[in-house]
Amino acid sequence: MANVLVVAHHTRSEVAPLLAQLRGALTKGGHHLWLCRADADAHGLGELASDRDASDADLVVVLGGDGTVLRAVSMLNGAPVPVLGVNVGVLGYLTEVGIGRAIEAVGTALTGRADKDFIVDQRMLLQVTVAKEGQPATSWRALNEAVLEKQQSGHTVWIDVTVNHELFERYSADGVIVATPTGSTAYSMSARGPVVSPRHRALIVTPVSPHMNFDRSLVLGPDEHLQMTIAGTRPVDLAIDGRRVASLSANDTVTFAPDTCTAHFVRFAAPKFHQILRSKFGLSD
Repeated sequence: MANVLVVAHHTRSEVAPLLAQLRGALTKGGHHLWLCRADADAHGLGELASDRDASDADLVVVLGGDGTVLRAVSMLNGAPVPVLGVNVGVLGYLTEVGIGRAIEAVGTALTGRADKDFIVDQRMLLQVTVAKEGQPATSWRALNEAVLEKQQSGHTVWIDVTVNHELFERYSADGVIVATPTGSTAYSMSARGPVVSPRHRALIVTPVSPHMNFDRSLVLGPDEHLQMTIAGTRPVDLAIDGRRVASLSANDTVTFAPDTCTAHFVRFAAPKFHQILRSKFGLSD
């Protein structure tokens, strides 16, 4: 018997019938299925709700898009549980199969063998650590990016960016994005950052609407030290994969580094990162 956590988009109409099919197939196979309480309540499946930790799962099945995948990875918090993304909606970078192949794919992921029936695609996670004077340090993990961004509309913020323990520049901008290669096609790309193959391990530093002469992205190696300090008096929000997790003020520091854990994704063929990118942008034949 396998333990399967399903993480489901709350509002897409395609999710409910797919959940019913998946529930039937897993029950028939003798497997145990559960959802977190918020997902179960959203779909009227209170009997499947559980506070069980995501790390107890043998497989996490995501029904949604990239945002739902990010939520699933956050729930795992570095646990090496494979994630199978079922694309419900528009084309996503992180999902693997469409609705029509979902049940078959879940069965293969549960009964097949890694490197024979499927591939485990490991992606770098970003560790983000905040230090405030007189308080214990707090850390989070991100799959896509961490963003330091202004709280007040119409005002820039000042952030001192230190690379390898030496000041690189004081950024005057609406914010600064630190992305992983996986996240290079998300917010960082919309801020004119580079597209980086997810096979790399790197830190991508991209300013948002910079008010300074230097307005380019930095791509740092995984062993380079990156730290940012809030300068000036304007408050700054810290967002992890789109979730605001902290409010920062002057002299608070944030350190960024590749995490020791990775996210694990089930793939049934070599990842087609560049083909998805090509489709997203409608590149010609």
